[in-house]
This record gives sequence, structure tokens and C-alpha cells, in this order.
Amino acid sequence: MTDLTKYRNIGIFAHVDAGKTTTTERILKLTGKIHKTGEVHDGAATTDFMAQEQERGITIQSAATTCFWKDHRFNIIDTPGHVDFTVEVYRSLKVLDGGVGVFCGSGGVEPQSETNWRYANDSEVSRIIFVNKLDRIGADFFRVVGQVEKVLGANPLVMTLPIGREDEFTGVVDVLTKKAFIWDDSGLPENYEVVDCPEDMVDMLEEYHEKLIETAVEQDDDLMMAYMDGDMPSEEDIKRCIRKGTINLDFFPTFCGSAFKNKGVQLVLDAVVDYLPSPVEVDPEPLTDEEGNETGEYATVSIDEPFRALAFKIMDDRFGALTFVRVYSGKLNKGDTILNSATGKTERIGRMVEMHANDRNELSSAQAGDIIAIVGMKNVQTGHTLCDQNKPCTLEAMVFPEPVISIAVAPKDKGGSEKMGIAIGKMVAEDPSFRVETDEDSGETILKGMGELHLDIKVDILKRTYGVDLEVGKPQVAYRETITSPIEDSYTHKKQSGGSGQYGKIDYRIRPGEANTGFQFKSVVVGGNVPKEFFPAIEKGFESMMQEGPLAGYPLVDVEVELYDGGYHAVDSSAVAFEIAARGAFRQSMPKANPQILEPVMKVDVFTPEDHVGDVIGDLNRRRGMIRDQEPGITGVRIKADVPLSEMFGYIGHLRTMTSGRGQFSMEFSHYSQCPSNVSEEVIAAAKARKEAAKAK
Repeated sequence: MTDLTKYRNIGIFAHVDAGKTTTTERILKLTGKIHKTGEVHDGAATTDFMAQEQERGITIQSAATTCFWKDHRFNIIDTPGHVDFTVEVYRSLKVLDGGVGVFCGSGGVEPQSETNWRYANDSEVSRIIFVNKLDRIGADFFRVVGQVEKVLGANPLVMTLPIGREDEFTGVVDVLTKKAFIWDDSGLPENYEVVDCPEDMVDMLEEYHEKLIETAVEQDDDLMMAYMDGDMPSEEDIKRCIRKGTINLDFFPTFCGSAFKNKGVQLVLDAVVDYLPSPVEVDPEPLTDEEGNETGEYATVSIDEPFRALAFKIMDDRFGALTFVRVYSGKLNKGDTILNSATGKTERIGRMVEMHANDRNELSSAQAGDIIAIVGMKNVQTGHTLCDQNKPCTLEAMVFPEPVISIAVAPKDKGGSEKMGIAIGKMVAEDPSFRVETDEDSGETILKGMGELHLDIKVDILKRTYGVDLEVGKPQVAYRETITSPIEDSYTHKKQSGGSGQYGKIDYRIRPGEANTGFQFKSVVVGGNVPKEFFPAIEKGFESMMQEGPLAGYPLVDVEVELYDGGYHAVDSSAVAFEIAARGAFRQSMPKANPQILEPVMKVDVFTPEDHVGDVIGDLNRRRGMIRDQEPGITGVRIKADVPLSEMFGYIGHLRTMTSGRGQFSMEFSHYSQCPSNVSEEVIAAAKARKEAAKAK
């Protein structure tokens, strides 16, 4: 049995291109897990093993690996930075106990850093900060520390100070021990010497050392009183206080270095051991009932508890389906039979493996705190709870964002349909933010995702991994419809054709609901004019029609229906009759309630050199964008705006043209908002044209 206090389940997350994967490579090299470091720009990084990742130099799916440092076991997940793949970060944070937030020394706190930081706050994951790429032009450690405070609202606790700037960056000073770590020019991480702090940094070091001690002793009243009386706490006591504050999310130990140049990574590894929590120090996961409400019980991390685990990722590879699992409590042995509480079915565990990117080591058992993969499980989806069949339970489920963009695809050759169906089925199981549906009118297969890059990668995977050549339609926006005027109406469904008939009369009010409330139904009928047993059928009738709005057939949202009266027949009334009445009522009344088209609006974050700010803002205004903020930095300006998704297709090409290739942007879904009338007319006309084309087929 292994000691759980020596486990560290950590994730490495950041904005795209801040150096997460390079940092992971250095950690694997330093811990002896790999002997040759692979570089992202060469397409040789260990954790970027997909062909698409190697070509584009970005991480697309999170990769898990295990290594050891100072008798501690690290289960590490390297996550993507690109906004289209945030779901990978979200689900990884859900099962991790700690994280390393990597920030670029020159880019600072970038848009995706904010999103990932927010996810980590929501998941209450303790973090340390690594300010990377301090060897780059424009890198400024103290500016990034200031941004962490201002932009993220976090409290960074500076643990190391950089020696030299940009290409003169040679090492770091440990604020706690006051020792300097200087690396030579060989580029080897082990080639460093520990010396006294450079003379020109002594005053700064003293200032930060005092700040460190003062912040740390706030975690312990006795130590604080002693310190105020002039007693200097021991190094062990300070570390204990820093650990406590880190786990409580009071502050975030902040380190600096250059992963690419192998400088400063050892101190980050030591910090993971010293300050990030083991599985037993994290608040246990709450258990929920079938509706997702917390029961008040928790999955205590202990090998003596019943087996409980969460499936957080499904991956299909050359050996078959892999289910990545975080074990919260108990033990799991090869050959055990476990229960999937979401499906109510049991499964026998055949093979268990420990992952190292896309390599694996066979395991015969796993225990609380482990992150493993199980081979060949059936009917398991992301977020399902696996547990002891005699002690069923459900862990808090994962909630995934709705897709905002879709494309129609069709296989180029006739034989490709079945192949495509099987491949898409596997891909949907792997990625909960990727959806597929068939358009009832045209029979087309519609792929839905989080952005253009997301769908672009999916089409590429279908082509190369599964050998399905596709014809791809233009991207479509996921519009919604809503109503803007209240209406009171009545509808009677009456059918008499020999034998028992059908009768149901309903009087109802329909009104616009609050934003993001979906569909709400209530009944205020008194006096039994409509018997209570028919209320669910009426609600079902209305709700079943919400998928197709009256204007262009897009789903209808934020509608309240109130049933206030009606009538029934002792013989002819039935649940079916009232359900049909509700459907008829929907068709009759929704067009009268002044329906409107809603469009998804994106939170857009554009980085541009100063000379092009006017062009970029003018272009965003032409795209119906609302400028929210401008933030000048050393190397350029960040412009934050809300822009409708329909105006953002192909934006990266325009931005690069305007800024001579130097502009960057990221965007994520913000909210739905009403379309201007000219846009609505175009959307409705396009929907009609699609329907007519489908009929003609």
C-alpha cells in the first residue's frame, strides 16, 4: 500500500502558447520519466501525441502521465490552452487536487488564463503560479505578478525573484532561503550552482522576504504573536503556514523561470511537494441523488471506504476504448465487478493501465487517489460514477457548455456513411462539448462544437484517423428564438369519429421568461375544471414543441406558460387529448406573442500592436461589436468586446492582414441577445430556403 500523503494529483493549465507542454516536458525529464526532451515546435513533445497537435504546435486533448520527485508520486495532466478546448481543462480540474498555472513572462495574464483560473476557482483547486519565458523580449516578472492581482483578483505570494532580464536571465533567488540558483549556458537543468544573492538584489530580496514571512504567519495566531514580539519563525514553520494558506486558497506561491531554457523548474517541483495538497487534504467530493442534489454525504478519500470513482474522460485509441478514472475512495482490483450508477449496469474490470501520454503500464490494482485508465468499458460516459455494486452512490456530475457553432457534413462516397456514423459515435463519447444530430428536413448530419478550430480538428480527425472523406458545408450559428409579448389564449381539442372521442380544453397565459430560464410551466387552475392528473401531459405537450420556434425553427427559450382554466369530458378526456391540445395551443399562440430571433454573442479578446488599434476597433464596430475595455501593455493593446458569433467567421485572417500578422484573438460564448431586424430577416429567409431545398430533394 502506498502512503496517500505522498500523492500529488496536479494539472498544468494556461493560455495557449504560455509554455504548459514545454513545462511538462521539463518536469518529465527532471523526474527521470523521459531521457530526451521533445520540443513543441518540433512536434516531438511527449504529451502532444496526436498528429493534429504535432502539426499545429498546440495541445488539443489533455494527456495524463505519472512521475516521481523526492519520494512523491505526481499524477500530471497537461491541458490545452486554446479556448475551443476549455472543456478539457474543466473536466481535468474536476478530478485534480492542485494545479500549476503557467503564465507567459511577456504575454502576462491572457484571456484563456482568466477562463482557466475561473474554472479552478469554481472547482476550489489549490494552485501555484509559474511565470515562464522570462528569457523572452518584453518579459517582466513583476508586471505579470501585478496582473495576477489586478486581472484575476488573486493574491500571488512571490517565492522566487529573477536574476537578470530577457536574454540576460540566468537564474532565480529563493526568497525563503535567500539563496540564488544560477544555471550555466549548457542548457542542462542539472547544471546549476547555489550561491549567495547578487549584491544588487539584496534590498529587494529583504523586502520580499519580509512580505513572505508576514503573509505566511497570518495562518497561525501563535506564530504571528511570536513574530510581532521579534521571534523569527523557523523555515519549517513558514513552509507549514504557506502550505496551509495555499490549500485554503488564501494566496498562490509564485515562481519564475524559463522552462525552454531549463531554468527554475526544480523549485516548482519542490513547491508541488511542499505546498500543494495530497488527496487526503482536499475537501471530499459531495455525493448527490439522481436529480443532482447533494445528499450531505461525501466520498472521503480513504482506501478503507467503499469504492467510488469518477469517469472524467473517454478516449479511443489503437487498443480500444480507454476510460480515464479518478479513484476517490476504496480499492479496485483486476477482475472486480463494479456498478455504473448512471446506467444501473455492472461491468467487470478487465485491464487497468497507468498512462504516460499514449504509452501505458499494466496495473493489477488501484486505490484512492489514483488516476488510471480502464480498457474496454462499455456504456460509460464522461461524468458517470463508478462504485461498489453493494454501496451505490453518485458523485457530483459535470456540466458542459452548449455548442455555439455547427456545420453540415456528408461523406464523399456512398460507402462512407456507416464508417462516419461509427467514428462520430466514438468522438461524441470522447468529447462532451462535441454534439451531432440529423436535420429532420434535409437528412444532413450536423456537427456542433465550440468554435471553428474545434470543428476543423474534428473533420481532420474523421479524415485521418478514421479514413472518412467529408464534404463540409458553411459554418452555421446556433440561433435561438424567444417571445417578447405576453398573451392570454384558449384552445380546444375535439375529435369525434365513432367510439370514444378525444376532448381537452385549456385556457392559458404565455409570457416571456427571465434570461436563461428555458421553459417553465405552472398551473393555477382551481375548482377542478382540468383534473390534476392531466397537468403533466399539458406541460409535456408545450415542452415537446419548444425545440422548434415559430419563426425559423430554432429552439425556443425563456418562455413561461401558466394554465389557469379549461374544461374536460368525463369520458372523452385523456392525457393524450390534453397533450395534443397543448401542442395545438403552442402552434396557435406562439406566433402571436411577438417572437424574436436570438443570436449568440461572444466575449472577444483581441491583442494588437499599438499602431493598428484604430483599424481593429473600426473593424469590430463594423461587425456589430460593443467595445468593453482597452488595456495598454508593453508590447501592444488588448481590446475586449462583445461581438455576435455570425460576424466572427474567418476573423483570424482579417486580423492578421490588418496587423501584419502580429494580432491574436480568442473568444468564448458570453450570452444570447436579440438580433436586429435586418439580421432576423436574413436568418428566417435562410431557414425557409433550407426547408424548401430539403423538400425538393
